[in-house]
Amino acid sequence: MKKTSGWLALIVILGAGAAYYYWQQGRPPPASPPMSAAAPSPPAQAPVAVAPAIRHPIETVPATAPPLPALAQSDAVMRRELAALFGEHSLATFFYPDQMIHRIVATIDNLPRRNAPVRVMPVRPVPGAFVTAGAEGSTVIGPGNWARYTPYVNLAQAVDAKKLVELYVRFYPLFQRAYEELGFPKGYFNDRLIEAIDDLLAAPDITGPIKLVQPKVLYEFSDPDLEARSAGQKIMIRMGGDNAAKVKAKLTEIRRELMAHAVKR
Repeated sequence: MKKTSGWLALIVILGAGAAYYYWQQGRPPPASPPMSAAAPSPPAQAPVAVAPAIRHPIETVPATAPPLPALAQSDAVMRRELAALFGEHSLATFFYPDQMIHRIVATIDNLPRRNAPVRVMPVRPVPGAFVTAGAEGSTVIGPGNWARYTPYVNLAQAVDAKKLVELYVRFYPLFQRAYEELGFPKGYFNDRLIEAIDDLLAAPDITGPIKLVQPKVLYEFSDPDLEARSAGQKIMIRMGGDNAAKVKAKLTEIRRELMAHAVKR
């Protein structure tokens, strides 16, 4: 395939983090119910009434480019693009097949927030139960937990950042339309994508054990600073230092390519 897109590596990596919201002993996350194309998930906060200034405008695709499908009919095209890039097996293993662009946009919008609901993610959660270590009162994330993220990180590392962003630019009108339908009619999706990437790159690098508490059913970080981080940064912390370093390197490539496709002003 000649083209694919920068949001994709981001989603492959971070959709894996959906298991965070189900840090229950021996209990994997539930399956995600389908989204409604007619009523996409609302944002966590009210949309801005006044259109903000666009900070990172994406270049316009030439009129000679192949026409895009309508957003509501875009799943077949997206599945074909992803299958050509990853193969049919990986597509079935990692991705939900429905409302792909809606899911991608909703998840990217949610990553810098406190919560990123599992039900709108385009990528299936990390399989298996959350792994902990240590006695009660001194629980930490178990070293075996990092390995659960390895297939997702490997898949993301294999993506060519330049080709990823080329498809994003080509399909940008559909992403923008989905962002408007999400509840941001005056927002600009590429600005939100850059915000999400920058937030992920700002996640702290932690080399030692990550302590946990379990005030009720779900585990939380014992460090209040970590627990107050965005949903995206918590995913980065949770996947382990080595995986996070690889993810940050790929995100840096993607951001550089996005800037290369920005309209020069």
